[in-house]
Amino acid sequence: MTEWKNRVISIMVITMIVIIGLFVKFYFNGKFDSVETLQEYMKTFGVFAPMVLIGFQALQVVVPVMPGLIGCAAGAILFGTMGGFWCNYIGICAGSIVAYFLARKFGTDIVLTMFPREQYDKWCRILKKGKYFGIFLFVATLLPLFPDDFLCYFSGLIRMNSRKFFWIIILGKPWCILAYCIAFGLF
Repeated sequence: MTEWKNRVISIMVITMIVIIGLFVKFYFNGKFDSVETLQEYMKTFGVFAPMVLIGFQALQVVVPVMPGLIGCAAGAILFGTMGGFWCNYIGICAGSIVAYFLARKFGTDIVLTMFPREQYDKWCRILKKGKYFGIFLFVATLLPLFPDDFLCYFSGLIRMNSRKFFWIIILGKPWCILAYCIAFGLF
């Protein structure tokens, strides 16, 4: 692995550690212990609060330290069903596309930095058997709690056509995100 790849992977690992550390710090400082404290915290960002959620959702795909469901719930609670949907959708799609291109650029090394070897090996075995990965990926983006982040990286590894990947993400992602936002927007 080249020096440049090592640096990028090191930065991503450090970013994961920083994100986890910040969440722990904010949790113990009372920023995330209720809907009201989270709403008050987000108000400190003013008109940029939606951009914070979009950035968070993009980052949580690229550096997968927690499920996107948490951001979807926060978005719906903070910005309402449709406002939360658009922030989540834009952020998750952007992060998915970044993950795809990171895998194309850095290969298996970056994927194994983000995900356990067992998960990588399992999906390699499953997906080698079928030649319909595009259809599988589209269906996977429609389903809740599927390992979408990993599959975005995996799509880059197998060199799926970027245009095909883009359209699968754009057309497949909104439905599950919308369902989450509707469910959490009711609270």
